[in-house]
Amino acid sequence: MRRPGTRSVAATAATVLVVGVVAAFGAQAAGANPVAADHHGGNTCQLGNGIDHVVQIQFDNVHFTRDNPNIASDLEQMPNLSRFLEDNGTILSNDHDVLVHTATNFVSAQTGLYEDRTSITQSNSFDYYDANGGTHPGVSFAYWTAPLFDPSGPAQDTNFNLDYSADRNANPTGDNANVPAPWATYTKAGCNVGEVGMANTVLENIAVDIPTVFGANSPEAAEVAANPTKATADFEGLSVHCAQGSSVCATGRPDLLPDQPGGYTGFKGLFGAAEIQPAIHPSGPITSLSGATITDASGNPGFPGFDSLTPDNSLGLAANMLEHGVPVVNAYVSDAHTDHVGGTGDFGPGEAGYEQQLSAYDSAFGAFLQRMSHDGITTHNTLFVVTTDEGDHFSGSAPTPANCSGAPGNFCTYATKSEVNVNLTGLLASQFGDTTKFAIHSDPAPALWVAGNPSRTSATARTLEREVGALSVVNPLSGATDKVANLLADPVEEKILHFVGPDPARTPTFTAFSGEDEFVTSGPANCNQPCAFTSSGFAWNHGTITADQTTIWLGLAGPGVRNLGVDRTTFADQTDVRPTELALVGLRDQYQVDGRVLIEDLKPSALPSTLRSTPQIVRLGQLYKQIMACEGSFALDTLAASTRALNSGTSTDDSTYASIENQLTSLDNRRDQVAARIGAALLGAAFDHRRISPGTAAALSAEASALLAAAHHLASS
Repeated sequence: MRRPGTRSVAATAATVLVVGVVAAFGAQAAGANPVAADHHGGNTCQLGNGIDHVVQIQFDNVHFTRDNPNIASDLEQMPNLSRFLEDNGTILSNDHDVLVHTATNFVSAQTGLYEDRTSITQSNSFDYYDANGGTHPGVSFAYWTAPLFDPSGPAQDTNFNLDYSADRNANPTGDNANVPAPWATYTKAGCNVGEVGMANTVLENIAVDIPTVFGANSPEAAEVAANPTKATADFEGLSVHCAQGSSVCATGRPDLLPDQPGGYTGFKGLFGAAEIQPAIHPSGPITSLSGATITDASGNPGFPGFDSLTPDNSLGLAANMLEHGVPVVNAYVSDAHTDHVGGTGDFGPGEAGYEQQLSAYDSAFGAFLQRMSHDGITTHNTLFVVTTDEGDHFSGSAPTPANCSGAPGNFCTYATKSEVNVNLTGLLASQFGDTTKFAIHSDPAPALWVAGNPSRTSATARTLEREVGALSVVNPLSGATDKVANLLADPVEEKILHFVGPDPARTPTFTAFSGEDEFVTSGPANCNQPCAFTSSGFAWNHGTITADQTTIWLGLAGPGVRNLGVDRTTFADQTDVRPTELALVGLRDQYQVDGRVLIEDLKPSALPSTLRSTPQIVRLGQLYKQIMACEGSFALDTLAASTRALNSGTSTDDSTYASIENQLTSLDNRRDQVAARIGAALLGAAFDHRRISPGTAAALSAEASALLAAAHHLASS
């Protein structure tokens, strides 16, 4: 989240976090006398299952499992939140992200679509080709209807940043359709929707987003030119999308969605604190949970910056929306392992600052839930959905003392806190004399766009893939020799992993998956300085395929949710959040999502009879995830086969590569066909009351099982 080309490009500097102030939060919760929640704000929000509100909270890198067995996990150290979810609902601990990370995670969780249908296919940043095969940078974070965001200048690709594919089975055409906006399903049902820092539903930058929403010659654009810092605080990071006729957006501007299924006219929105504050907090600037005015680092009231959306700030903004006519609120909360106070970079597990921030996070959630209860917003009438975008791995030296627990008097310290930075350009030049030009999405899962946009079978692409597959480095943290690329995917496997979207200019030549510690980037075309080195600042790695980086968690509480405490069994991924949420609130999208309703964790009474838990339907849903999820067995087996293919062959004999790739293409076509039928059957049962007969369920399950067996055979042959 904090690398060049990420949200930090648009974010302002962090404001000071109030650390460890349980008493202050308690006093605020008791003495603030917040306004009783206005459920309507001039509109009628029609939801099902007795639900009046939806509160969705998306963490950045907050862990359910322990990073060190001696140290309580992030969620363990937030008992006000974890106990609330476990006592009133269920935490699914076998949830998974979509590859690669962050931007893809947010958008997939919000829409229920895999990244190949939204064009946010890599992470926070990417590259793309122009018509001549030249490469240019792109940033995933831009407002929903913005054009492609190229921070280097005018984009050479005129498609939407969120470019949509309605049907992944069709060949990509680059027809430039906008991804359906997730808030429209709610606003069409009469519900105002508030967004606090949630990806792409708010203005993310003042470069392309201001002219997109306000106009190139607007007063807001003039403010950007005159005072960009104040414009950032005024317009970024917050939005309210209103139902028709809502008084909350009486002074708002048209909320334009050019390609929304079913049309979208007559709706208004508020964009940024400058527009939202007068509508929901007319007495003055919006305050945090602890009562402080929310400002940026320069003291401008308004949006504090994405990296400053600590629970005190983020949940304070969410509470104000919920209390003033915005019954559906989605809030982003920044990670707890970055030093939000001293700006020193990342903490290691059990460090004093990390423990203090987790205590502050816990206190803020206690204050928020108490305040919501005071407002009558509880699990009796509110659906709470809480999750994280990704997992990550701490890269650093062993802690001192070795048995530190993070408890007072036994805090951990670290001599080194750093990922292992790998200069891929230097390694290729030094070990193979290869100076082929390429653009790179720097990451533990680096993606390469080779200059000239060569075909996947070209000698240039195949030689570079073999070389990258052969590279290794000495890990300065462990002393072990690590492969730079444990796994490899070119466009054939990238399509299986949902990396090939409707805009063909964004498809990488190939993607590699490194080890837990390595962060693969570019650099000088030599290794005169070490090509594998530690630095400082970033110590949490995410993006490659390891259990700690891809396994996340999902908490559900409220009407219709079973009280299971912790569900360690049900395999889910981020595309399942959307259909599960909509099934509970009694709404449906006007587009076909890729996820499934997690019926194992919902009460039968909250579901139509056609979707109630039976062994056949549960089995069908589980098989569907295994053939579709980025970490399902189909993807993992085909990726193993892809790696063997890309590492194989010579300049004169590439027959093994061709054979495996042909088999992968055939498996991919089979997967798309059977997945389309299973997905349609499950969604039809959930939202159209269409019964899945036992015979149909058995036949579809058999097809899926045969497909999984074929992929496993290819991986192991």
